[in-house]
Amino acid sequence: MERDPICGMAGVLERHGRWFCSEGCAERYARSPHLSSARRADISPSAKRQVGGRLAQWLADPWVWVPLSGLVLATAGFWWPAAANAGAIYTGYLKKVFVPLLIGLLLGGLIDHFVPREYIVRLLSGPKKRVIARATLLGFLASTCSHGCLALSLELYRKGASVPAVVSFLLASPWASMSLTFMLLSLFGAKGLVIIIAALGIAFLTGLVFQRLARRGLIDPPAVTAEVADIRIWEDISRRLRGYPWTAVRLAADVRGVAAGTLPLGRMLLGWVQFGLILSAVLGAAVPHQTFMRLLGPSPLGLLFTLAVATVMEVCSEGTAPLAFELYRHTGALGNAFALLMAGVVTDYTELGALWTTVGKRTVLWMLLTTLPLVITVGLILNLWRV
Repeated sequence: MERDPICGMAGVLERHGRWFCSEGCAERYARSPHLSSARRADISPSAKRQVGGRLAQWLADPWVWVPLSGLVLATAGFWWPAAANAGAIYTGYLKKVFVPLLIGLLLGGLIDHFVPREYIVRLLSGPKKRVIARATLLGFLASTCSHGCLALSLELYRKGASVPAVVSFLLASPWASMSLTFMLLSLFGAKGLVIIIAALGIAFLTGLVFQRLARRGLIDPPAVTAEVADIRIWEDISRRLRGYPWTAVRLAADVRGVAAGTLPLGRMLLGWVQFGLILSAVLGAAVPHQTFMRLLGPSPLGLLFTLAVATVMEVCSEGTAPLAFELYRHTGALGNAFALLMAGVVTDYTELGALWTTVGKRTVLWMLLTTLPLVITVGLILNLWRV
């Protein structure tokens, strides 16, 4: 029997005067220069539909369409001058969010492949207050922006972390991180420490509220229901490291395993992130910066308008911090600066959309109902601090 000219395997399907092992190899041969244009025109309509369907499926993958759409917007100014400003803003946002997002996705893949579910269940599940304190501290130490920590949070949820712990981790991670801590302290001085403590306090209190809601069955159930494992984590890690076979075959298998966890996580998040980046770029280009500064004064109405602006303008925490300081420098409203930072985490549609589809709508609704009043209260109190 003839061999497949593409892969060399035994041919079982006759197409285009040759034998192929599968329709996939036949389609690849149809696109190759070995087939004349006249013969290529004789390809059956069903094969063409299969090729078109696979092309549409490929283009629908966020790992494909997100970079393509980003490239179009970033270069739009070359062929459409009116879009140059939006393209420049998008490029600036992308520079801030690209590396943290990839780090978050990579860490999510590492967790998926290497961290046993028993570790997550042990550390971040259960009704005790120390679980929320642990989640808040881990979120603070995560040192990644909102989109990077969103990837981590969803991976922790899939691994068995409780919903209250995931919410506390998510609220503490984005901008109350180690990298942003030094930025806030350099910009705001001692008041930056106040902002950080207030943010961590809100993350902790929200987690406690969610624990009460969970006991009453008012929020979405965890992704994994399991008893807390009786396992000594550090002893188990030490045992695994001592027994790890440092071979090329094992390392290659682990790389493939990390990629197998990273790629699905990216498909879950990249579309939402791109939506936020594009919308923020368009709004940033269409609305003058002076208008924001004039409307975001130290009044209750200015604070509420700040919340509305933060909903659509928050993209990356490190990028929001200078904007918050600029707002504070112009208006003296420390509470508004805090709201711009914190409410961007609470009301960011990127995070809310991903939580809605992954964890559940009740979690999103209760997070808004719990955190927004806390943010407004703290913002009003901080606006009284005029020193």
